[in-house]
Amino acid sequence: MHLPFDANLIRLGVAMHDAGKILHPQELEGPGSLHEPADEKMLLARGVDSAIARCRVTHAQWRQSGLSLEELSIALADKLWKGKREEQLEMLVIHAIAQKLQVDQWDLFTGLDDLFERIAAGGSDRLQRSRYPGSS
Repeated sequence: MHLPFDANLIRLGVAMHDAGKILHPQELEGPGSLHEPADEKMLLARGVDSAIARCRVTHAQWRQSGLSLEELSIALADKLWKGKREEQLEMLVIHAIAQKLQVDQWDLFTGLDDLFERIAAGGSDRLQRSRYPGSS
């Protein structure tokens, strides 16, 4: 698509977005959002770039305005990985891509919607494997 974006920010954001659960292990299996600001604070204290640290909070607060394509992509990856479809978030990502490419968002919709569905379809299996390492 020749889409300009920061792939490293997305990779790091996806890989580390829940690192704060180290400090709040009760949120590994249960609900909670204490890990998000704790994660950001922990990373900033260790000299991690503020854009990377910020993704720890924005992946859960994706409804706020002004988020980058990268931040929205991290939030979407988190949802899809778990097998969840979040229409509003998906449309925000599609809109952000359309703006960067200067195309109509509906020209992108079908292909991206199909891609999102394929990714989300494996969510249950991924969650099962992550909870019980070694299982298939």
